[in-house]
Amino acid sequence: MNTALWTVTALLAAAYLLGGAFKVLVPKERIAAAGRSGRWVEDFGAGAVRAIGALEVLAALGLVLPALVHVAPVLVPLAALGLALLMAGAAAVRLRRREYPLVAVDALYLLLAAFVAWGRF
Repeated sequence: MNTALWTVTALLAAAYLLGGAFKVLVPKERIAAAGRSGRWVEDFGAGAVRAIGALEVLAALGLVLPALVHVAPVLVPLAALGLALLMAGAAAVRLRRREYPLVAVDALYLLLAAFVAWGRF
């Protein structure tokens, strides 16, 4: 079980670190032009997109660092819970925009984050 939790945690941390850094560093217009999966930024201001990216980067670090350095390991499931809530919001935005295939992707990330939160609590 511990191996499965670490595997899912590492994959989530990598995905959110890269995705969050992309949202923080790349202008909103380029994200929207990146394809169908980036059009959600049209509903948000540039500051909100950067804030979402910053939350993703912080959550990615929170998934891994506390467990690695053995300081405040309770932050790992809290970070996973935060990501699950973030993905619930993402799925709601996708539903509102009628981007149904992408809702499934958001739901998968939500379930993976919930698995880590459950396993680490």
